[in-house]
Amino acid sequence: MEITASYRVKICHYNSILKPTVAIYRAAVEFFVRVCCDEWEGLSQISGADSRMREVERLTHRTRNNPMPRYCFDDAHLSRRALSLPELSKAGSDTAVFYKFPSYLRRSAIHAALGMVSSWKSRISTWEEEDPKSRGRRPSLPKATAAVMPALYHGNCYERTGTYTAKIKVFVNNTWDWLDIGLRRSDINYIERNFADLKASSPSLRRNGKEWFLCFAYKQKSTLPDVHLEKRRILAVDLGINHACTCACMTKEGTVLGREFLSLPREEDSLRHAIGRIKKAQMHGARRMPRLWAKAKGISADIASKTAAFIMEKAIAYNVNVIVFEHLNVRGKKRGSRKQRLHHWRADAVQRIVTDRAHRNGIRISHVCAWGTSSLAYDGSGRVERGKEAGLPSYSVCRFTSGKIYDCDLNASYNIGARYFVREIIKSVPETVRLQLGAKVPGACKRSTCILSTLINLNTEMRA
Repeated sequence: MEITASYRVKICHYNSILKPTVAIYRAAVEFFVRVCCDEWEGLSQISGADSRMREVERLTHRTRNNPMPRYCFDDAHLSRRALSLPELSKAGSDTAVFYKFPSYLRRSAIHAALGMVSSWKSRISTWEEEDPKSRGRRPSLPKATAAVMPALYHGNCYERTGTYTAKIKVFVNNTWDWLDIGLRRSDINYIERNFADLKASSPSLRRNGKEWFLCFAYKQKSTLPDVHLEKRRILAVDLGINHACTCACMTKEGTVLGREFLSLPREEDSLRHAIGRIKKAQMHGARRMPRLWAKAKGISADIASKTAAFIMEKAIAYNVNVIVFEHLNVRGKKRGSRKQRLHHWRADAVQRIVTDRAHRNGIRISHVCAWGTSSLAYDGSGRVERGKEAGLPSYSVCRFTSGKIYDCDLNASYNIGARYFVREIIKSVPETVRLQLGAKVPGACKRSTCILSTLINLNTEMRA
């Protein structure tokens, strides 16, 4: 499989000087969008993105062999007010802003316009097929929004001049000229440390607040080995709110090879204080609290990053073949006194980061049903009691019906790993054998009730 990883490199010491470049590029995209809409009947008959791009270029760009294009892009005039560019004040109120527009940026804008118009036409056809009484508003003509940013192609618009320096072609001083920029050292050092053997694609210009970045993409081919079930080793991960995560390395027989816990008390305490400040501000009638929300989101993002790094470290240390998560659905309205903590629980972000890193290291990812993993005892003794229900001081521990006190997250990680292996065993046997196993081990047929004792009993019946 091919994996694409991207990384942003901050541009040092520049902010507003790059705004005209983006504004003119978006104006060019909207110009080509109008051309593509007018000529779509003929463009839709052409197969291939490059062929369509060349046809649009023939319709809009003046050359020696094409002196009179139907839509002259090079002489298009736009007012400064339409572009919101006070930097063009010296050039007059009506300026040919696409004069000397770089050829590679023009082709990039054509590709972007073709994609936007193609998507718009497909949405229009879907809208027309729907029932007129129940369908919504007709899809409007696409526009170059904030997501449309220019790509700076190597050689034509971007050149590397040193380890931490480069030059890019941008609109500066009312013309297109090269601008020397500095690249943040920490970003370049990270890229050289992690992507030294990979080739970078042409960067795209990105903006985050007042800061500007060059976003590079790296493609890597990775092979996910298909290890036999008997030799397969997994890392069952339970993501918690009180504890960051609990991991258990398991085999098909139900043998637990290792247990790992991650607690981030300092980060959790900081997040709790940040949430408390938000609640206090809300009690006093505050509605918009961007700084407080930004701090809380930053802390939760840091917790997610450290949790993902811990999971990958243990997966590589135990040499596992599969990392197993719960299929979590935390969307919708949160209820109860802990809804703010649930809102900042970045379980999806942790799974997404781990998935990207695991595939790069040749490790597979799997998900199992999350129902009952914490509430069912792994030894088959039934439901557990937690917190006030069991008279325990902490909600992170539980009491089995046998009276044993056990860690809830560790119990859940055992059940997560067991459900993965039960599912794989049931899938690998014929239907007649599956029915026989279901009669002898009833819990194996229902994924939401599988626990570690179910896996052990299933292996016993398989051997018999």
